[in-house]
Amino acid sequence: MSAARLAYSALYYALLPVVVLRLLWRSRRDRDYRRRIAERFGFVAPQLSGAPVIWLHAVSVGETIAAVPLIEALLVRYPKHRLLVTSMTPTGSAQVRQRFGERVAHCYAPYDTPTAVARFLRRTRPQLYLIMETELWPNSVAACRRRGIPALLLNGRLSAKSARGYQRFGRLSAELMANLSGISAQTESDAQRFTALGLAPAACTVSGNIKFDLHLLPTHRQAAERQRRLWDSQRQVWLAASTHPGEEAQLLEAFALVRQRYPQLLLVLVPRHPDRAATIAAQVTDSGWQLARHSGQSDRPLSASVDVVLGDTIGELLVFYGAADIAFVGGSLIERGGHNPIEPAVWGCPVVAGASQYNFSEASQLLVAAGAMQLVAGSQELAERVAGWLADSAARAAAGSAGERIAEQNGGALERQLAVIAAQLD
Repeated sequence: MSAARLAYSALYYALLPVVVLRLLWRSRRDRDYRRRIAERFGFVAPQLSGAPVIWLHAVSVGETIAAVPLIEALLVRYPKHRLLVTSMTPTGSAQVRQRFGERVAHCYAPYDTPTAVARFLRRTRPQLYLIMETELWPNSVAACRRRGIPALLLNGRLSAKSARGYQRFGRLSAELMANLSGISAQTESDAQRFTALGLAPAACTVSGNIKFDLHLLPTHRQAAERQRRLWDSQRQVWLAASTHPGEEAQLLEAFALVRQRYPQLLLVLVPRHPDRAATIAAQVTDSGWQLARHSGQSDRPLSASVDVVLGDTIGELLVFYGAADIAFVGGSLIERGGHNPIEPAVWGCPVVAGASQYNFSEASQLLVAAGAMQLVAGSQELAERVAGWLADSAARAAAGSAGERIAEQNGGALERQLAVIAAQLD
């Protein structure tokens, strides 16, 4: 083990008690955080009926949703393999189980200590390790390298901010890049940042963003139509998706301004982390709005007196986009880099968001340039943009159509990434 990775491992071991205490602390609001903790130390059931295993790691909900087309394609193309999908959060775990059931194996990924990773690999024996987007762990990748297991980063993205963080640990980052078998990057800029960290240029390809390959099924459209009827098809709906602390207050301020002109407007507020629902519910009611929790009325028509619906369930956001007139995408009014604006674009839903977009910089630039997305600063400007689209149905429809075109024009990443996988398996 190199000196850099030895120091990293020692620090990780030293911090493990803090990591476990944080899990227990978070379990106060979501008991799933204290369940199956042994899996995080590699104590997983021996896998998997003798079939060769493909291990795919998608850290949380966003990466899992992005991986859905890939997972479906892998299930079709490699029927003799068993697909093991790991995650790090209970919401990611719930997403895997809800989307795929018994078609894939699932457990939590091991903490990145040499002992936990070794135990996990002995029990699962993967033939290939696939990582979605950014979740690179030095010991996991190195252990796979030692065992001859190719490790591929798919749909890889690396913002300038993240690249600076990796550069502060230059030797460890260079070793990590050298241990990877390849990276399929979203953009040329991402590829350049990976190679600047030490990845061999020949090991990096630019595939585009797999999130553009989201295909809506008839069941999605039927569910969206049903949801819109339950919310009341006569009311205009503003969906605020994947919000973080510091954003809900601004959204409620903007909502109050817009409601002065559109008193029937319904706000559907979906936090990034559902375990914050109780806090947000109090915030909404303290602001004077009539609140309904989606979990309490998901099968019933919404009362006309309700002003705000709180999305406190997992796995329904994609359908919500299809039932909305306008979508705000969170993680953007604060410095979090923004969340995925492609999902509403695929639905033809106009998008408004804050200026922090470094996680989706290229997709955001494409959507803004096409007129499908507008970026704002603060609640006043947010209210003005939302009210403007509510007032002009033709402009709203044009923006939605522009988003659909951008999504269609930028598809194809899935096939390119499947080709990278095939080079290792076929």
